[in-house]
Parts: sequence; C-alpha cells; structure tokens
Amino acid sequence: MSTENKISEYFETAEKCWEAGQYEEAFKWYRLAAEQGDAVAQKKLGNCYFDGDGVEQNYAEAAKYFRLAAEQGYLVAQYNLGICYENGWGVEEDSEEAAKWYSEAARQGDSKAQNNLAVCYFNGEGVEQDYGEAVKWYRMAAEQGDADAQYGLAVCYGNGYGVNKDVEEAIKWLRLAAEQGHSYAQYKLGRCYDDGWGVGKDEGEAFKWYRLAAEQGETEAQNILALCYYNGMGVEQNMDEAVKWVRLSAEHGNADAQFRLGCCYYQGEGIETDFHEAVKWYRKAAEQGHAEAQYHLGMCYVEAKGVKYDTKESTKWFSKAAEQGNVYAQYKLGVCYEIGEGINQDAEEAAKLYRKAAEQGYADAQNDLGFCYDKGVGVRCDAEQAALWFWMAAEQGLAGAQYNLGLCYMNARGVKHDSKEAVKWYRKAAEQDFAFAQHNLGVSYEIGNGVEQNIDKAIEWY
Repeated sequence: MSTENKISEYFETAEKCWEAGQYEEAFKWYRLAAEQGDAVAQKKLGNCYFDGDGVEQNYAEAAKYFRLAAEQGYLVAQYNLGICYENGWGVEEDSEEAAKWYSEAARQGDSKAQNNLAVCYFNGEGVEQDYGEAVKWYRMAAEQGDADAQYGLAVCYGNGYGVNKDVEEAIKWLRLAAEQGHSYAQYKLGRCYDDGWGVGKDEGEAFKWYRLAAEQGETEAQNILALCYYNGMGVEQNMDEAVKWVRLSAEHGNADAQFRLGCCYYQGEGIETDFHEAVKWYRKAAEQGHAEAQYHLGMCYVEAKGVKYDTKESTKWFSKAAEQGNVYAQYKLGVCYEIGEGINQDAEEAAKLYRKAAEQGYADAQNDLGFCYDKGVGVRCDAEQAALWFWMAAEQGLAGAQYNLGLCYMNARGVKHDSKEAVKWYRKAAEQDFAFAQHNLGVSYEIGNGVEQNIDKAIEWY
C-alpha cells in the first residue's frame, strides 16, 4: 500500500471514530496519519491535545503539531499556532510570532486570521502600530462576514482610525455585526440609538439592541437594560426587571451595576431594604475603583448602616473617591479634616478639598469655602473671596449661603453695604425655613432696615 493510500485510510478511520464519539481511537489513527506527514491530520492531532479529546490535554504537544501543519502551509494550523503564541499556550508568549502566523493564514484568506492580524496592527502588538493596515485587514475579514472584523471596522470609521471618519459607514458595519449576533456590537448599536449618534434617537430601538446583547451575557448591556426598566425608557417601567438585570450584570463583575444594586438595597427600590446587602455590593464596586460606590461605602460607615460606625474606614473610602474627583467625597473629606474626624485635623487640607469640590459647582463646598475665607480657616482671611463663594452657593439656592451673603451685605464684608440686598437674601433663606435668616428678616422689619418698617411682618418672621 502506498504512503498516500495509508494516510487516506488512517485519516478516514480516524474521522469515523471521531464521529462515533470514540475519541481515543480517533486520536490513535490521527497520530498514524500525522506521522506520515499529513498536515490536516497534524492539525487534528493538535486539536486533540489542545482540547484533551482522546488524550490528556497538553498545550505543548498541541503547539508542536500545529507547527508541523503550519509549516506545510495549512492555514487553519497557522491561525491556531498564532493563537498559541498570542496566549502563551504550549509556547512562550510572543506577539511577534503570533502576528507572523496570523499573517501567513491571513494572506491565504482566513477571515479569523485577518481579523486577528488587524487587531495586531490596531494595537501595535507584534508589529508596528498602523491603523491603515488594520483597516485593510479588518475590511478583508469583514467582507467575508466576520462579525468581529465588522465591529472593528465600525470602530475605525467611527473614530477616524486609518480612514476618514464616516458615521454612516460606522453604523453600516456595526449593524452588520449586530445582526450576526455580535453582542458588543448590539450593545454599541443600542447606545447609538440611545444617543442619536448616526441614527435617529429611538429609545425603543435602543432597548431592543440592549436586550439582545444582555441576553447573550454582555454585562454593560445588562446594566443599561436595567436602567431602561428603571426609568421606563423604550419599555414600560418595571422595577422587578430592573433589579433582575442589574443583579445579573453585578454578579458578572460590572462595577457600575454592583453600585446600582447596592443603591437598590439601600433605598428599597424594587427589593426589600437591606443595608448589609447594600454594603456588600457597594464594597464590591468600591474595590474595583468605582468612585460613587467608594463615597457611598464611606457614608455607610458614617451612618452605621450595614456596618459599625467607623470614622477611619469612612475617611479611607472618602479619600479614594476624592482622589478620583468625586465632588461629594471631596466635600465630606474636607469636613473630616476640618473637625478631625477619623483623621488628623488639618484646616489647610480641609480648605483645599472644599475648593476642589467648590470649583466643580458643589454648593455646600462653596459655602464652607466662603466660611474659611471669612474666618481665616486654612486660608488667609479674605472677605471678598468669602462673599464671592457665598454668592455662588446662594445662587444655587443653598439657604445657609443665602443667609451668609445677607450678612455680608448688611455688614459690608467683602461687598458694599446694601441693606436691601441683605434683606433680599435673608428672605430667600427664610422662605426655606432657615431660622437665623428668619430672625434677621424679623429684625429688619422691626427697625425698618432695608425694608419698610412693619411690626406685624417682624412678628410673623420671628
């Protein structure tokens, strides 16, 4: 029997065994064909070693047989060998070798290899970064119907990587990938409809694509789908569904979903209030660096909800959130430094943190920074700066700041004396039931300062 006939017989026997589920027998016959130099059998033998079918799993042996087949030009083996080098399976991880073997298979028309080669060029892994080359290979694979490549090409068109930015082309390729079931493309297409990017804004279509992606386990889509149900966007509001989807996303490790699930437990929205569960989910998100979760976890320690009261723990989490620019954490940490709660008292640090939060427009911080300038706490006393910050907070409707600004006008601190302006700001604060402002407004009516004297009005405000 000729070698060619032997190979054919061995391979056919192996295939029959494989189809019958007799993997050990199939492995034996694939080996006989592979040892005769048959590339397809070598690749099949590599698969057996890779997946542990009919033989103990062994990535090194898998890579060995993939290489034998790849060196004979068998494109599927070339692609598989590239995967091994990319991930360090059975060989030392080597991005250049991975790109080399992807290139070999890609030039023979293998769409998966073309996509992976495009990714190499896009990220500069194993080759010099070249968006133009990435687009070239994405397009080749995309035109063969490869969904990953269609998504990659959409990203290039959407951002102008290697091509002129073209939103219509981006949507075209994104839709093609989504319609093939590419979960992240479905999620991103949902975002396009949500934001009106490249398509007409349509909450119903956004919901449809989010749902398709979510049902495939796409965690970001699950989280957004929960928000759709929570807010009734594109679907009737349904808190049970909102909790169901946010929980799925949270359990898959999505930090934002973990934070939102914590909020559901804390506020009793769609689920029974449970502060211990709230803390559990806040902590999971916080440990992933989610700033809002870090702030909320800090507040749980301050309020002793779900955990014991612990100012050191609260300041620890406020610090982490503040470093990420969370305005509420910056303010609360400033308060901690001002009064020495859970941390050494430091007025200068308090003022710095108040400023960071104030510059983000947070009214409470603006008012407290005004107080620092008014009293010289952590900064040099500066009445004009104090009045300015009081005014910023007062314009946002903060009663305490409105009262403080009224005092500035009445006492000519940082602004010219103007009793009418003082009364105006006292009134705004008084109408919010701010007791000191009500008293001062009563005094103004009693003596006729900044307003026409009126004893009845004075009594009313007193």
